[in-house]
Amino acid sequence: MTSALRQPVTRYADIDWRGRPLRLEYQWVGAAETAFPVVVFLHEGLGSVAMWKDFPRQFCERNGFAGLVFSRYGYGNSTPRPAEERWPASFMHAQAHEVLPALLSALDIRKPWLFGHSDGGSIALLHAARFPQDVSGVVVAAPHIFVEEVSVASIRQAREVYLSTDMRSKLGRYHADPDSAFWGWNDIWLDPAFRAWNIEEELPNITCPVLAVQGEDDEYGTLEQIRGIRRKAPQTRLLILPECGHSPHRDQAEALMKEAARFIVSPG
Repeated sequence: MTSALRQPVTRYADIDWRGRPLRLEYQWVGAAETAFPVVVFLHEGLGSVAMWKDFPRQFCERNGFAGLVFSRYGYGNSTPRPAEERWPASFMHAQAHEVLPALLSALDIRKPWLFGHSDGGSIALLHAARFPQDVSGVVVAAPHIFVEEVSVASIRQAREVYLSTDMRSKLGRYHADPDSAFWGWNDIWLDPAFRAWNIEEELPNITCPVLAVQGEDDEYGTLEQIRGIRRKAPQTRLLILPECGHSPHRDQAEALMKEAARFIVSPG
């Protein structure tokens, strides 16, 4: 592993999305120089650069990878979502097909590995399906490929917690505008129109290696999520983690780091 490491300094990339200027917060982590493709981290539905905490940095530093961590539109210190703007059921497609390519182009990142968690995992899969020649590989932790009742129930419960506790102030540690992050995610997942959201038919277009990870105790989805990925993309390798909920990078960080690094180094 190289001894030259990047310091995680927050920077901003300015991109144009559908005629709108967006400023996206990002940090480089890990090795300053490496023979491996850049690992791009895609956060969950309430995530951000800060919400990842030290996982991307530790993962990349231990294994000699260069990593890019960024906050999607509406999250962290990136451009917030206007209060009146409700995201459509296709919001993850827009992130995967339009916003992510614009960011990768702005930062001159070519053929990265994508490391996505939850909604970020879904975005990683959608990007790899649309641009199969532009992705070296995908690691997804607790991704969604269709909507399950357990997901909706947990997200409905999160809504009650946000309205009745100090969850908003706690999210303020990770988002400049916590309402932008929470309601953008919560409103669309609880929209009846979103119940038909399903990306299974797009998965056969993925040609790169895929590692699909899920905890046995995931409160936001069953193991059918990752098993469904392998049915549609047979090159997928599954990793099921015991004593692990919806956030493997927190609940089983060491196991995830070990297996994901091994997969990136030797995906065959």
